[in-house]
Amino acid sequence: MKQPLIQCTGAGFGYEHIDAVSDVTMEILPGDYIGVVGENGAGKSTFIKGLLGLLKPTSGSISMAEELKRTGVGYLPQQTAAQKDFPATVWEVVLSGTLSRAGYRPFYSREEKELARMNMEKLGIEDLKKKCFRDLSGGQKQRVLIARALCATEKLLILDEPITGLDPSAAQEFYQVVRGLNRERGVAIVMVSHDVQNMVRQAKKILHLKQKVLFYGTVEEYRRSPLGRSFLGGEEE
Repeated sequence: MKQPLIQCTGAGFGYEHIDAVSDVTMEILPGDYIGVVGENGAGKSTFIKGLLGLLKPTSGSISMAEELKRTGVGYLPQQTAAQKDFPATVWEVVLSGTLSRAGYRPFYSREEKELARMNMEKLGIEDLKKKCFRDLSGGQKQRVLIARALCATEKLLILDEPITGLDPSAAQEFYQVVRGLNRERGVAIVMVSHDVQNMVRQAKKILHLKQKVLFYGTVEEYRRSPLGRSFLGGEEE
């Protein structure tokens, strides 16, 4: 049986003694693809900060596999205007994903540079190496940021509203890239999205939050559940 990468047991996370999300029990297994859905204010982003270790649980517990403690978690945050306008080359952005490995060294090792090159090759962006990040299309920027996240780890990627601002074709291309990483390379994916309809097409499991867990299980179980049916508007399986 696979050992969980991350396990939450009755976990709550919040700020100033007020929980934004509470009593979360779930686990992330190697190779999982979990869609985290819910309306605005449901606690999705707070929960993600808890998974990343940026917030300590206010109740319950969260545990991380030793392997993940060593390798870290790849994270693609929601994009701000400043991040989109970042004045660095694609190579510099991707390579910066290895910083957690470098520690206090003031330079990148040969291994770190090779890792960055390999991840650019995986994402099909080698030809963009010398381009300025700010000049790329939305879809290209997301590929660069996934390559950067993969430089931190190949075990788990957490993506927070990654298709915001992408046109429909770029969004579908992004989903295809993530699906390939999950199915072909075994990278576990946790993706936060407002788009419930698309998440049930992409993910293997659904975690539906509204301050608490309304549903956690497979996509098939979600489709059949009263909650899933109400949010999917009777979508055919």
